[in-house]
Amino acid sequence: MSVTAHEGAASRQDGFREHLNAFRELLNRPLTSYYLILGCSALLLALGLMMVLSASSIEALQETGSPFYWFFKQSISVAIGVPLMWICAQLPLRFFKLAGYPLMALSIIGLVLVLFVGTSQLGAQRWIDLGPIYLQPSEPAKFGLMLWGADLLARKARGGRIEWRNLFIPLMPGTVILAVMVMLGRDLGTTLVLMLIFLSLLWVVGAPLKLFGGILGVAVLAVIVMISTEGYRSERIAGWLDPWGNAQTSGFQAVQGQIAMGSGGWFGLGLGSSRQKWSWIPHAESDFIFSILGEELGLMGTLVVMALFGLLGYAGLRVATRVKDPFVRLASAAAVAWIAGQAIVNIGAVIGVFPITGIPLPLVSYGGSALLPTLAALGMLLSFAKHEPGAREALAAHGPGPVARGLSWLGLGGPALKRWPVRRKR
Repeated sequence: MSVTAHEGAASRQDGFREHLNAFRELLNRPLTSYYLILGCSALLLALGLMMVLSASSIEALQETGSPFYWFFKQSISVAIGVPLMWICAQLPLRFFKLAGYPLMALSIIGLVLVLFVGTSQLGAQRWIDLGPIYLQPSEPAKFGLMLWGADLLARKARGGRIEWRNLFIPLMPGTVILAVMVMLGRDLGTTLVLMLIFLSLLWVVGAPLKLFGGILGVAVLAVIVMISTEGYRSERIAGWLDPWGNAQTSGFQAVQGQIAMGSGGWFGLGLGSSRQKWSWIPHAESDFIFSILGEELGLMGTLVVMALFGLLGYAGLRVATRVKDPFVRLASAAAVAWIAGQAIVNIGAVIGVFPITGIPLPLVSYGGSALLPTLAALGMLLSFAKHEPGAREALAAHGPGPVARGLSWLGLGGPALKRWPVRRKR
């Protein structure tokens, strides 16, 4: 090899090292978690609104006369959820430590009410009819279990170390009560998410593997019993194992979803061009919205969505590892298990890896009852991210936020903005 070739190879290696060091420096910045959570949440939320409009327009036009009916309802949920997320991002740790207890109590009351006055849809009794809206108490129950369980264990921490034996009372009975009440409403998907939250708490406190094995063994046995005692669940399993053999019955939704995903190709048919949303895929705007996304935006679109959820999970775990408070560690890990785990289950069901459970894709699927607790949990993660080493100083050094700077540019900032104290790093 000539001297010039050697020099070129060395130059490329030096350039690669520089880019790698720059990337590492970016990851080590104190506000990386904060902006990753904020950016990924905003992108997924915007994509969700766009896909809800596309996926629901045909059915909405047929049923209500307006193609924007479900889009407007989802927009109202977003209009409520974004300020809720912002408020949660401003709240102190103490609020979240205390909020789990009343939220758990309200969730249990709501789940009891569902059993007596709940509305049944498609064989599942999960909703309370409040006139213009339907409330699903099992959704805020996820948030309540996460906060309540994290605070219970954090209060029993000694010297920064949490004993896993403290899980048994009262966390395990509380989780079992929630799971049983949700299962009485025939909601296996939400029960699975509650178990993911509980198992994430087990993992963070360092529970032994034999405890995981025992819990998973009991859970598998309970699932087998529930499947064998409910005919529609047996049919659902049969449709999952052989969807094309049951294409006109229990495998219909799975087959139509696979057709949508397969017809999208690399880059999709184009936004709004889905053929399967024309009354072929049941619940295209909710639990099967990922199939419409794959059809219209192609493989590249689905990979972008999965990458956003991956980055969101990474940011949440980064917060859990960088903040020393035991409650933050537990609650952050549980939030990641909830949101990322639910996304994995939903996507897995659409592509045929898991049975169809009917749980939505976080931030993307239609449904305000699921969207609002998810945005509140993401706001909580933003609040936690401000407690990372150097994060508050970095935020203070930035001065006014983007909204305030935008108002100032328009001449609407007022004198208060001009007096904003800006502290610069030394």
